[in-house]
Amino acid sequence: MHRVVLDTNVIVSALWSPHGNPAQILSMLPAGAVTLYCDYEIMREYKAVLTRAKFKFSGESSDAVLKMIKRRGYFVTAPPSNVPFADESDRKFYDVARFCGATLVTGNAKHYPDEAFILSPAGFLARI
Repeated sequence: MHRVVLDTNVIVSALWSPHGNPAQILSMLPAGAVTLYCDYEIMREYKAVLTRAKFKFSGESSDAVLKMIKRRGYFVTAPPSNVPFADESDRKFYDVARFCGATLVTGNAKHYPDEAFILSPAGFLARI
């Protein structure tokens, strides 16, 4: 089983493109092939973003994803790091991944430090 933290852009991409790499990773969660770690700040961001009118996701699809994450995800409280971030809102994903020994899967690797545990969806799938 692989430990992951999914950046919000991966969740959004999974809903936009049900056959893409992000959707493939998200589908591994209920199958038990990945273990998702998050904290309550990450969950709040997932909910806020998935319910934005500009994305036009159906309430049913975003609710299903959020319920699956609540049921299958592991919620932790990670200590904050001292690593500098241009956008502090990205820190929570980094800190949870580092704390849990998980892979941070993101479509925006440039927002994060250059660390071996930070991969794109394609990079993550290639590694496993």
